[in-house]
Amino acid sequence: MKRYFQPVEKNGSAKKPTPSPSKKNDENGEILVEEDTKKEPLKFLTWNANSFLLRIKNDFPDFTKFVSEFDPDVISIQEVRMPAAGSKGATKNPAELKDDTSSSREEKQIIMRALSSPPFNNYRVWWSLSDSKYAGTALIVKKCFQPKSVFFNLDKKASKHETDGRVILAEFETFRVLNTYAPNNGWKEEENSFIRRRKWDKRILEFVSHHEEIDVSHPEFFSTAKQNNYVPPNKEDCGQPGFTLSERKRFANILKEYVSSTSEIDGGKLMDAYRFLYKEKDMEQGFSWSGNPIGKYRGKRMRIDYFIVSEKLKDRILACEMHGKGIELQGFYGSDHCPVTLVLSEASSINSGES
Repeated sequence: MKRYFQPVEKNGSAKKPTPSPSKKNDENGEILVEEDTKKEPLKFLTWNANSFLLRIKNDFPDFTKFVSEFDPDVISIQEVRMPAAGSKGATKNPAELKDDTSSSREEKQIIMRALSSPPFNNYRVWWSLSDSKYAGTALIVKKCFQPKSVFFNLDKKASKHETDGRVILAEFETFRVLNTYAPNNGWKEEENSFIRRRKWDKRILEFVSHHEEIDVSHPEFFSTAKQNNYVPPNKEDCGQPGFTLSERKRFANILKEYVSSTSEIDGGKLMDAYRFLYKEKDMEQGFSWSGNPIGKYRGKRMRIDYFIVSEKLKDRILACEMHGKGIELQGFYGSDHCPVTLVLSEASSINSGES
């Protein structure tokens, strides 16, 4: 749900952004992309696809058009919902899509065919997948902006993947991008979902964000929401997962912390890029998740997809937008989450001595 940025080093003030690669048509009508002169990724897109396979099957032409127009350098996908490679009972490979059965081979072909077509053929993809069609993340990066290193866990161990494929960490020249899919807080403590989420928040200490009433369309509805009339013993765990008082308190405390991702690099305070630019509630286009347009959740929306950046990068934030609109899920491309984008200006300088 969240994309986190931490600078490696930043000196001086920010420059204006270098333009994205220009596009033109050749004599056959094909789109040609001219060489990109940017030194690092500046345009980012994050999207909880709620099954990447289903989106490709049903909604991909519209999403492809959106990607072509925005022209992101990095695309972060959550809820891929594709199983990791490996037969039943065997050790799984979370970095590869399952293809050991006829159905899994067909599904993999559908996905890889989509990613080998324009504009995605200009990108490279990394996967971190669950053992089943659950959770999972993908990081899709333009081939001209390949990261210096990629990890699939918070411990930065070479071959380890987080449970359910919830983390992809890419290190670029002047910052790191952490693509995460946070566990759902759930409704009941006896299902261990509350404990799981607390453990996750503790581990992700230097990267989580703040979630306030301004970030939901109907605060009273979400704070009192129940599942099957169940009321948790701890009142702070009551309400819609993603908006419980317990979660919001942890977010608030963490955002205020001075954090460091490694012993030698000071990350500084963290910022919510969207809220940095927009201080007021936007009932039309200020939310990233929407309930079903039919039933009691109609019109009930939350902003639970974020770009969280180090405070050191705040002068480079040019735009952060939510691309869903209204209560009919326009711009959601079949998911219950809409894409969110971030645009940074180019760093003023890069210290070549920094590792």
